[in-house]
Order: sequence, then structure tokens, then C-alpha cells
Amino acid sequence: MAMDSEEPARRQTIATAIAAELERQALDGAARIDVDALANAIDDALEAVDLPMAEGTRPEDLNATNDD
Repeated sequence: MAMDSEEPARRQTIATAIAAELERQALDGAARIDVDALANAIDDALEAVDLPMAEGTRPEDLNATNDD
């Protein structure tokens, strides 16, 4: 789950991707929204953004005491 501080950046990335894809479709003369293309644009935008990882335990910080 994303940290609260990441949400504005993530939402802005999604909004920008939606706006750009809808503009592209409008310029191409689309009569209907291509939802698959819109979803792909959002996926691509989120993959391209280097958002910080959520806090958690790194594997090297784990202490497995039950592997005797």
C-alpha cells in the first residue's frame, strides 16, 4: 500500500496520463473513448514514475529464529 505522502504524486501522474490519452484520442477523431488504450496509458505512466517504495522490512533485516 502506498504511503500517504505518495498519493498526491500518484494521483497527479494518473490525472496527467488520462488527460494526455483523452487528448490524443480526441485529436485522432475518436467518437468513443478507447478504455483499453486509456488503461494502458495509465499503466505506462505509473511504471515510468519512480515513486519511493513504501516503508517495510528489508530481507537483510529479518531475523528468522525458527530455522534451527
